[in-house]
Amino acid sequence: MSDSTTTIADLKQIVADFADQRDWRQFHSPKNLAMGAAIEAAELMEHFLWLTQKQSEETAQDPQTKHQIAEEISDVFCYLLNLANVMNIDLSEAFRAKMIRNAEKYPVDKYHGKFQSEPEA
Repeated sequence: MSDSTTTIADLKQIVADFADQRDWRQFHSPKNLAMGAAIEAAELMEHFLWLTQKQSEETAQDPQTKHQIAEEISDVFCYLLNLANVMNIDLSEAFRAKMIRNAEKYPVDKYHGKFQSEPEA
């Protein structure tokens, strides 16, 4: 299995099956899943705390660190997939719609090579 051959539906089914086999859906309220995703995101951020930009980029060169980061990314992703399942959200549809809104909010001709937290009025 790889990114190029696995669908989002496949991944959503894997996390649904995992939760069902353990009877965990009873604990998977949107609130709990959102909080879990945030906690796992904080654990991901710990790997980069106090690193310079260059040091953070170099983390991919150390196999053990890269593996630990991949584990944390997977934990965040698992919570988000679970949340999408619980809330019946089609992630592909939501993602594409959000990218369209982002493109409208940050047009290439105004933002190419520029960083701004909010678009110009």
